[in-house]
Amino acid sequence: MRMRQSLAEIEQAFAREISIERHRRASLRRTAEQRTIKRETDRRHKRGSVRFVLLVLTLILTAAIVTVVMFRTLYLLLS
Repeated sequence: MRMRQSLAEIEQAFAREISIERHRRASLRRTAEQRTIKRETDRRHKRGSVRFVLLVLTLILTAAIVTVVMFRTLYLLLS
């Protein structure tokens, strides 16, 4: 009888360990997925910021070039 009890206890402990391990793996998987999503979001935000800065610089540069060309043309026409 004692042998059966200890064997049953061992089986229960094994089943508990398996359950705990499954929960731990699921938790690790969720954590990894959340980190991946956060990294992708951060990358997307960074790329968007760089694109915005490039757009602003392009607009400023275009305005400066147009202004210079306009005044040079005016100078040539009026002289």
